[in-house]
Amino acid sequence: MSGEISPTGKHSGPSSSPGLRASHADRDRVVDVLRIAAGDGLLTADELDERLEAALSARTVSELTALTADLPPVSATAGATVPEVKDVVRIEQVHSGAVERVGRWVVPRRLELAVTYCEVTLDFTDAVITHDTLRIDVAMTGKTLTLVTRPGIVVDTDGLQLVHSRVKYRQTPTNPDTPVTLRVELVGQKVYGRVVVRPRRRTLGQWLLRRPTSRSAGA
Repeated sequence: MSGEISPTGKHSGPSSSPGLRASHADRDRVVDVLRIAAGDGLLTADELDERLEAALSARTVSELTALTADLPPVSATAGATVPEVKDVVRIEQVHSGAVERVGRWVVPRRLELAVTYCEVTLDFTDAVITHDTLRIDVAMTGKTLTLVTRPGIVVDTDGLQLVHSRVKYRQTPTNPDTPVTLRVELVGQKVYGRVVVRPRRRTLGQWLLRRPTSRSAGA
């Protein structure tokens, strides 16, 4: 078992001392594991919220270990498969193709958008969320900035200066008890174009399921 590393980042084995006091780094590593597990569908939103609170208040390594005991261990030889978490990501494009972050992309703490006349789409539906807040520094001219959300993700545009632009915010009704897993803060300036915040579009099958059943001929 020497090739496996516990979610706290320490090698598992008889030499480990779970009674030791947990450090800030230990807690941060467990928080990352929990958020990635939630992104993989291994934890519900309620479970994630409960375990994050317990992780941040944990005093010993054993308390942290209990929070990840039912999650798959991280293999030391498979580090390339673990999403890389970055603090700052900068995107610079001018008059080029569309900028898209879709699928299982890893959400950083801060995203800098320096984009001129390029469509930008940030789809958080299947994104791996490892922080509770994402700050997006916007320096964007023209075209549309689209943010695709899911339940538990809120978008704050109060810090964004709009110049000949407008914001279109469309959100589907959600359970008021749904915990906030990610707060997206837009700051900076958007010149011309639009900012669109919306949920994922329904598939054809989902639309068909929502259609009322037609009355039979004998009705």
